[in-house]
Amino acid sequence: MWSWVEVLSWNVETEMEPPCGRSFMQVLCEKYSPENFPYRRGPGAGVHVPPGPQVSPMKDRLNLPSILVLNSCGISHAGDESEIAAFCSHVSELDLSGNKLDNWQEVSKIVSNVPQLEFLNLSSNPLQASILERECAGTFSGIRKLVLNNCKVSWETVHTLLLELPELEELFLCLNDYENVVSSPGCFHSLKLLHITDNNLQDWSDICKLGTMFPCLHTLVLANNNILAIDDLAGSLARLFPNLRSISLHKSGINSWEDIEKLNTLPMLEEVRLLGIPLVEPYSTEERRKLTIARYLRHIIILHT
Repeated sequence: MWSWVEVLSWNVETEMEPPCGRSFMQVLCEKYSPENFPYRRGPGAGVHVPPGPQVSPMKDRLNLPSILVLNSCGISHAGDESEIAAFCSHVSELDLSGNKLDNWQEVSKIVSNVPQLEFLNLSSNPLQASILERECAGTFSGIRKLVLNNCKVSWETVHTLLLELPELEELFLCLNDYENVVSSPGCFHSLKLLHITDNNLQDWSDICKLGTMFPCLHTLVLANNNILAIDDLAGSLARLFPNLRSISLHKSGINSWEDIEKLNTLPMLEEVRLLGIPLVEPYSTEERRKLTIARYLRHIIILHT
């Protein structure tokens, strides 16, 4: 009896595997083979296994889930696009973090053949040197949640993606060594949540640029950036962040109660996270809460200090 991986090798990829890594389809077929992942017999949810050039012993339907996790598998390229389309037409979430994808064209070949895709995690892929063309970025248009942590992608690449992702609601840009924020010529009203933690942002003027680009933000996570002060020149906070409900300033460098008090000008703010900032370190948890809410953030519902 042939193994399922051997059967698929007849029609997935006949060429030799490139020495730099493995294909998306090769890893998919190995991980979700019947030996490694249960499949469903008869009618029901699943993906039909296309017959190979020989009579395939595999006549069942593979119960391939709609959420695929293929992290840290050595994937460097897409593989046969027709096979991706046949197997992944129902997939809505895809985790490709920690692989060897270093070319946006290869990522696009995968994404363009997953028409229902809404969540994509590309964290820790070496994409920093690859140029993303707008035509290529257009294949990402249906994505609502995009994770680009530790990809070291440039702001130019981020802007190109934003222009082509009209439904993007959540964006993760952590661990990308950003020292500043580069403004985009446009603004993007669909984005509700931005994680930009563990970078090297220091100046509040860069945070203001985020407000200009994303005027409908509900959640802004700035933890582990060495932000030293909060500016509210001419009431800019309320104007730039009119919908912000939650902000995290964990482990920032803020050391002034006056700066904390400026957060009161945010009209929709309900939650503030201030763990690990120098200002609250001398106090106990209960003292922090009483001092912060009673004196400086009176309308906050949830406080983490």
